[in-house]
Amino acid sequence: MHIVITGAGTLGLGAVEKLAKENRFDYLLIESTGISEPLPVATTFDFRDENDQSLSDVSRLDTMVTVVDAKNLVKNYSSTEFLKDKGEVAGEGDERTLVDLLVEQIEFANVIVLNKVDLVTEKELNIVRAVIRGLNAKAKIIETSHSKVAMEEVMDTKSYNLEEAQNHPLWAQELYKPNEHIPETEEYGITSFVYRARDPFNPEKIHAFFDQEWPGVIRAKGFFWISSRPNFVGEVSQAGAFVRHQGIGKWWAAVDEEQWPEGEKFRENINKIWVKGYGDRRQEIVFIGLKNQMDKNLIKNQLDKLLVKNYSFNIENSLRFKDPFPEWFKKQTQ
Repeated sequence: MHIVITGAGTLGLGAVEKLAKENRFDYLLIESTGISEPLPVATTFDFRDENDQSLSDVSRLDTMVTVVDAKNLVKNYSSTEFLKDKGEVAGEGDERTLVDLLVEQIEFANVIVLNKVDLVTEKELNIVRAVIRGLNAKAKIIETSHSKVAMEEVMDTKSYNLEEAQNHPLWAQELYKPNEHIPETEEYGITSFVYRARDPFNPEKIHAFFDQEWPGVIRAKGFFWISSRPNFVGEVSQAGAFVRHQGIGKWWAAVDEEQWPEGEKFRENINKIWVKGYGDRRQEIVFIGLKNQMDKNLIKNQLDKLLVKNYSFNIENSLRFKDPFPEWFKKQTQ
């Protein structure tokens, strides 16, 4: 097998097309920078330019490989450092943390090379395995030392699929495909559950919950709504020591039906989650953690106490709640 190795910065239709036409190489191995996001690199292959040309016309994206340092993963996953603090940013305005980077690269991988396993104890290795499986339930894990990996394990595997890759994260599996629970995660000591409720959260109380520690939780992600902003969808995402929350749009219940997407599929999906009095408004947050450390019942009970019962949809009612969240959108209306 003939291989050419290049960096992601040289990835372009012209360069790849030239190599393909030379017919000298079987495989193009792209080593992206340590701070690059895998999804944009992958979607480059599907992008078509103004001449309707694409990398996919002359090549096939085969495998996304992430190399994980077994010795330092747990330490880095607990880090509170921002990439800019280390002088490693993708560009101006890059506010990602080291944890963000780890999560992006592990969740999107088809194959994870777990390196330096000779430098950790079996107990430490089990924790590392659990963190990886808590982020990505489907990737093939290859344990090794000194990055020794058989070529056929990472090349010409035909394992990459964009749609599947976007569903690799365990949180996506649990949230969008609850009937396809992956039992393999249990052997790594991983457990998960989805917290669901219809009533809104008290904004002050849920903000305080987001600021507190969640023992045993490896990853959490989902949607929420608060009584002071009944029209808007909040998104929460936790990884390591960081919990982020932001507004991502409006609930369909707050959008004029004339502006809804057309098509039976949309109507079918919206009907599945629609509840009289609430519409599609809901709390739906996935929690993934270590089986012997994450207390499901404690988290559920805590969140239940933050709900506003018998909520009435009117502006006066919304304004009576103290709201510590930052403004989500300009010209935001309740």
